[in-house]
Amino acid sequence: MILSRLLAGVAGMVLLAGCSLDLGDTLGGGGSSIKGGAQVVGDEPNAVKAGASVLAQSGSAVDAVTAMYFTLASTYPQAAGLGGGGVCIVRDVKKGIAEEFSFLPKKASGGGEYAVPGNVRGFAAMQSAYGSLPWRKVVAIGESHARAGFALTRALRSRLGDAEGTVRLDADLAREFMDESGKLKEAGKTVAAPDLAATLAAIRTEGANAFYTGRIAAAIAAYTSAQGGAITVADLGDYKVGRATPRVMQVGGNYVYLPVAGKGVGVFAAALIDAVARGGDGQALSDVAQKTLTGLGLQNQGGDRGATGFAATDTNDQTVACAVTMNGSFGSGRSVPGIGVTLARAPVAGDAVASTVFLAPVIASSGADAPAVLTGVGAGGAGGSAALVDTLSKLARGQTILTRNELRTAGQGASSSDTVNAIVCNGTACAALSDPAAYGFGLTVPFDEK
Repeated sequence: MILSRLLAGVAGMVLLAGCSLDLGDTLGGGGSSIKGGAQVVGDEPNAVKAGASVLAQSGSAVDAVTAMYFTLASTYPQAAGLGGGGVCIVRDVKKGIAEEFSFLPKKASGGGEYAVPGNVRGFAAMQSAYGSLPWRKVVAIGESHARAGFALTRALRSRLGDAEGTVRLDADLAREFMDESGKLKEAGKTVAAPDLAATLAAIRTEGANAFYTGRIAAAIAAYTSAQGGAITVADLGDYKVGRATPRVMQVGGNYVYLPVAGKGVGVFAAALIDAVARGGDGQALSDVAQKTLTGLGLQNQGGDRGATGFAATDTNDQTVACAVTMNGSFGSGRSVPGIGVTLARAPVAGDAVASTVFLAPVIASSGADAPAVLTGVGAGGAGGSAALVDTLSKLARGQTILTRNELRTAGQGASSSDTVNAIVCNGTACAALSDPAAYGFGLTVPFDEK
């Protein structure tokens, strides 16, 4: 009840271009622009609303993306389940800090098809360092969605179709997303995940260690051992979050922060930025992108890689861009009984279509003390990264970007699983722009500048 009142209040404060204030799940509900305010953007509307509600409580951008993540764990689990991992770039102008948090799914010590999850510990580490609200507040919204249920959005339903076989073969997923006749539920139908809610409640009340030790860790270890792909209790307890200074590249007069080299993250975006910076041999961006893929030995096959990206800014010049992945839609496709956690697929060395190479959280500004001109993320495939690089190029040429359709204007491929989301600032006005080919949202929470 408290959460319902909170979100109802936020709905009256949030500005959303092209949509009514009920914040309904619409295609085209993807842009907002206002002088003075905090922004959130992502692929799934419930998560974006969660981020907006946190910003409305004077939370930081890191608080907002953390709330968005734990909501996504409930409302977008094929890409953002608790069993997955990811990477975030944080930039805080007032503190003079730019930092990368890396918490990708890792191989288990004993091998096998199941990855050691990183998301819970990763977002906990980042929120502890840069958050301003109590931990319980940023986890509670996602827990509420899992417990009370939520209306299946078109954002999620559009990605369930390709995963129908996976959903059907897993008891927990089938129970949540299929009706009594064995068909996938349609958008608007209520879905809930009580076992996941209980796990999120433990994380909310006991912190991230509740996921990596005790009952939850024991359940993961026992299940994977029985399935022949053991994640041990030690694997979970020993999971470490990487923290590093991001790589910096230059596009025109802007400095671009993106994941460091050597971890397989953002490989394509970095190589494409480099190719564009060197002139691209005068070719169209789509041709440069294809040449870059070929040069890296990568493939841009269709299909859902089980990844999503989201970003936030606050009124104190803190900006965050995050991308998370399950290494395939619903990852391994197997859920641990009793805890509601679907495990990511273990990374495979040399996988030419791995989702991690296309994870591209990016923050760009004109200088160390300057506010961000772009806080964005490509995820899921080459198209999202290419669209993000195209946007950086436009900003470098002095172009103004105010509508979501301007995120994809250079022939980049588009689908509901290969997305770009960005917060773009033109002078003193910022626009939160979701992918025009998907079903996400971009929202602004204004503040009084007096």
